[in-house]
Amino acid sequence: MKTSSPVPTTGVLLAGGAGTRLGLGPKALLPFRGRTLVEVLAKTLLDGGCREVVVVLGAGAGDVRGATDLDDYLVVDNPEWASGMASSFRTGVAAAAPGHNVLMALVDQPGLTPGVVARLLAAHQAGRVTAAGYPEAGLLEAVVEGGHTTKRRRGHPLIIDATLRADVAESAAGDAGARRFLKAHPGLVDVIDCSDLAAGSDLDTKEQLHLLRDQPPGH
Repeated sequence: MKTSSPVPTTGVLLAGGAGTRLGLGPKALLPFRGRTLVEVLAKTLLDGGCREVVVVLGAGAGDVRGATDLDDYLVVDNPEWASGMASSFRTGVAAAAPGHNVLMALVDQPGLTPGVVARLLAAHQAGRVTAAGYPEAGLLEAVVEGGHTTKRRRGHPLIIDATLRADVAESAAGDAGARRFLKAHPGLVDVIDCSDLAAGSDLDTKEQLHLLRDQPPGH
């Protein structure tokens, strides 16, 4: 019988993008629940059960540091942020505590809740990748439940087992973080339904700014 991994997990929050499509500066500094997105989501990872949290900054890193209180987290700068998300992904993995699993999250998902983080941590199995699943259009995964097959979009956050960290980081390129590794090793991925806790929506355009208003504090 499989058991949950006893290995601690470091949360990594990727917050290095310039928010070019949104046009409002770094998404990390968007106001959210009386604070900023990066502050709220970093705390979400900690509240959900991550042992510690790494925040990866890039565009406007100095402005983000000056406008936020991130003293409870390890904050690292990615000078190569403009080359794509993969460089921030590798920076975050490298900064995570040695031997820890890594839970990778994105700063532009205001709907993320501690409950989602806790569910993924509880479901993670040693030697595997655990990803949140949402029943939306996009990348679909077949999941068998109670004899029925359903389809889910594989999304964030996702947990990379400590034994896979180096391989996943090495595979990251351009704007793809773990995507290439997951596509090459689908048998290692567990997709966990989190649709009752969050929608998994990304904040990319001004038309999606309602996501900052529509998200009640989650547990």
